[in-house]
Amino acid sequence: MAQTDTVTRILNTAEVLFAERGFAETSLRNITSKAKVNLAAVNYHFGSKKALIQAVFARYLDPFTERFHARLDELEADYAGQPIPLEVLLESMARTVLEVPAERNSLKVFMRLLGLAYTQAQGHLRRYIQQQYGSVFTRFAELVRKATPELPDSERFWRLHFMLGTVIFTLSGLDALRDIAEQDYGEHVSVRELIRRLRPVVVAGMNAPLPEDPQALAG
Repeated sequence: MAQTDTVTRILNTAEVLFAERGFAETSLRNITSKAKVNLAAVNYHFGSKKALIQAVFARYLDPFTERFHARLDELEADYAGQPIPLEVLLESMARTVLEVPAERNSLKVFMRLLGLAYTQAQGHLRRYIQQQYGSVFTRFAELVRKATPELPDSERFWRLHFMLGTVIFTLSGLDALRDIAEQDYGEHVSVRELIRRLRPVVVAGMNAPLPEDPQALAG
């Protein structure tokens, strides 16, 4: 088996098992058994489980970062220094997210992995994502800031993470949600249709009135 085939097989197997079971619950032996490779191959190509986890994310985030930076370049040129509307920013991110997993496993796997990066105790992974890909997310957050100048920075932080949580939950449970929609409502929903429906909900959440100060209400 060629080295590239071995690496691809290990990565394909690892990302599915990580998404299904979690990082801590998936051992290297689980991966090597399912991938039909020996442990020495994993150690040779990746060196450690941490490095393997990071490599799994890199397969998605490398092309995503490159394409999203390019798309933001286009938007900034189109709007010539003016704030880019929030819905345009979110639509551009959604389109870029949809493009990348088609080259790998699936959107569902990508979203589950992204959710696990924040819900499981993987400090090394959060540091890795911040170091390697923080620039594109910082750039996006700054453009969102310009599009929502009325929001305090702390409120915008929470709303961005509420938005991220909504998107991850919805897309990681995509198969189940589509089954429910078909069985209960007779709807056949494509991924792009789902994104079309999700966008106004997320935009409305970002643009919602500020919550009232409980201390002011008490007074």
